[in-house]
Amino acid sequence: MAFLTRNEVFSCFVFYAVLLVIKMYILAIITGQVRLRKKAFANPEDALRHGGLQFHREDPYVERCRRAHMNDLENILPFLFLGAIYSMIGPSLPVARLHFLVFFLARVLHSVAYLFALRAPTRSLAYIVAQIPCVSMALQILVAVAAYA
Repeated sequence: MAFLTRNEVFSCFVFYAVLLVIKMYILAIITGQVRLRKKAFANPEDALRHGGLQFHREDPYVERCRRAHMNDLENILPFLFLGAIYSMIGPSLPVARLHFLVFFLARVLHSVAYLFALRAPTRSLAYIVAQIPCVSMALQILVAVAAYA
């Protein structure tokens, strides 16, 4: 815990990282609840438990929720790595906070756009905006460690 309090940037990163993980859990719960509500189960044993094999099927909205969750996994996991390393190279707190906040808000908007099928290009723009801090952090990390390569 002492490391967390000494490194304000890392503490800031942890705050946004935990919020993002909670957001991923929420998407997983939403996906499960939609599966139950729509009676669209991915596995035959689940379908049998909830009414029969006729419910072993796909549903467009269940698939939308599942794709939103998969997209989070594809994008948030790299952010967790980049943000943790970036926190250790000594960025200023306001700049780091901006990176973390922009990523977080863009990913929330991306999920909302996915779940509610908002008009294009809302989801695409949210994705692009979320990539900007990731690319920035990656480049700064590479510059910081290039001398050791």
